[in-house]
Amino acid sequence: MSNNNRTKLSRKTTSIARKLNNSQIIREFMAVFFLNVLLFAMILGRKVSDIYFRSGQRIIDVHFYHGKNIGDARLVFQFKGDASETIYLLKLLDQYFLPAFILILFELMFLISGCLRIAKIRRKLKPLNDLAIKTEEISRGSFDMSKVENLEAAITHMNPDEIDVGVHTGDKDLQSIEVALNNLLRQMKESERRQARFVSDASHELRTPIAVIQGYVNMLDRWGKNDEEVLEESIEALKNETSHMKELVDQLLFLARGDNGRNKMNMEQIDLSMILQEVWEESEMIDTKHKYDFAQGSELFITGDFAMIKQCMRIFIQNAEKYSPENTTIKLSAGEVEGYAFFRIQDEGIGMEEKDVSHIFERFYRADSDRNSETGGSGLGLSIAKWIVDAHNGNIEVLTRPELGTRFTVKFPKSRVND
Repeated sequence: MSNNNRTKLSRKTTSIARKLNNSQIIREFMAVFFLNVLLFAMILGRKVSDIYFRSGQRIIDVHFYHGKNIGDARLVFQFKGDASETIYLLKLLDQYFLPAFILILFELMFLISGCLRIAKIRRKLKPLNDLAIKTEEISRGSFDMSKVENLEAAITHMNPDEIDVGVHTGDKDLQSIEVALNNLLRQMKESERRQARFVSDASHELRTPIAVIQGYVNMLDRWGKNDEEVLEESIEALKNETSHMKELVDQLLFLARGDNGRNKMNMEQIDLSMILQEVWEESEMIDTKHKYDFAQGSELFITGDFAMIKQCMRIFIQNAEKYSPENTTIKLSAGEVEGYAFFRIQDEGIGMEEKDVSHIFERFYRADSDRNSETGGSGLGLSIAKWIVDAHNGNIEVLTRPELGTRFTVKFPKSRVND
């Protein structure tokens, strides 16, 4: 389409907007005009009433004389008894000038602000105008179909195995479509990479307990039928490994449901401090190898799923248990800051290197040799905690030093009571 035709089409598609703009300006101008007329009429009415009350007689006739000069324009009021009174309009306008001038200044400011608002609205409506132009082009059959063909060809010749796969036509008119498609492709490639890594890591994690189970089953088959010691050892090992596998599968299912948006959440108003106190009491009862210090706080209400928040707290405490020497202290506290309610878990454990902090919430990640499969669990706990926090629009802050310990601070948006 030529530039001339495009300009005509743009004018046509914006005709309604122009009419609306013009209508708005006319309305504001008429408002200004009538305000001035009203002000002049009020001054004239006051003048007439002064004449009436001063003469004390009824007005029986009014004549307008314009004369040869503008200064001769006057109104002559005839009273009963042949008395008359003349009002020269130019002198009346002189009296009107000062209040009218002030009024006009305000009116001009009002008109200017109105025009600025209209200009701002037109700028915001420009994308809709552009869309209207494109729609008109297509409806008229004047859209260049070769652009669509170029786009189809670029998509057809893409190699999905390329790392930086993308759509590139070189056409400026298709640039926005290219950006949208390439963003979608990048997200799909990233999702594919995460899925492939997840399957690989899950397979690796499941391979170890399966191999252990298979080894003990073979040992039972050879010697355990008649040896009670071997039998008891094998049964205990099989119970531990199956329990570990069940935990791993449950965690995998939780994350899979979360990725697919199928984790059901019962959102309600809950007290973060009260939940932390419950977890502290349970931890003291279950774990006798560490000391627990809980700083009692005031009520801290958030909107969330009670069970998931509690699970999140347990994960951070279990993480502190695993990587803290016996008889060390694990500190629990809760508070609020800048509209957020938070809970904090601090240990005196092995800590982490700075390079590991950015990866600790990745699935199956373990920082070093100290975090092996024997002490480090499945490597999914912190990933689950991160998912729960993200699902509640929260965030996690990590402060850690090697051999000094780690502190996790988890923040959630605070809610008002009975929101």
